[in-house]
Amino acid sequence: MNRAVFLDRDGVINAVFVRESTPHPPLSLEEFRFLPGVAQACQALRAAGFVLIVVTNQPDVARGTQTRQCVETLNDRVRSELPVEEVLTCYHDNNNNCDCRKPKPGLLLQAAVRWHLNLDESFMIGDRWSDVEAGHACGCSTILIERSYSSSERCQADWVVSDLTTAAAIILEEASK
Repeated sequence: MNRAVFLDRDGVINAVFVRESTPHPPLSLEEFRFLPGVAQACQALRAAGFVLIVVTNQPDVARGTQTRQCVETLNDRVRSELPVEEVLTCYHDNNNNCDCRKPKPGLLLQAAVRWHLNLDESFMIGDRWSDVEAGHACGCSTILIERSYSSSERCQADWVVSDLTTAAAIILEEASK
């Protein structure tokens, strides 16, 4: 069984655009920017033997404000520039009541089967309460990257940090125990 690090995309890997206290993903490849230290953190986790899986909610496709092709273009950039095995995307909105939209753990469970993952030895890193809840729902340790919109009082992450570099350092330390 493998250990994994699940990574939310927007706000963890790449910059978001905050409007009215709500984060929004980039609308194009031109707007897409990796956050500082992301590539190095991912490389360190991969070198330590973790399977890296990106799990992202993209409800703007269901809302008609973003195209699936644009989301896939952004995901392709993540796959081409970071050592991730897979990017799994939920394109549904809240009212679709699907199993793949975080806080439900469907994407993580799907990856666990495909990659033979031990979820009890895996980690979920996100910038929103729904990421933390998805991680808890399937037994992962959780790390919240706190942002102005994160609402850390809505969830009980195992760790709260300021960036992916710090999150990776915690995971590497925990893995060495």
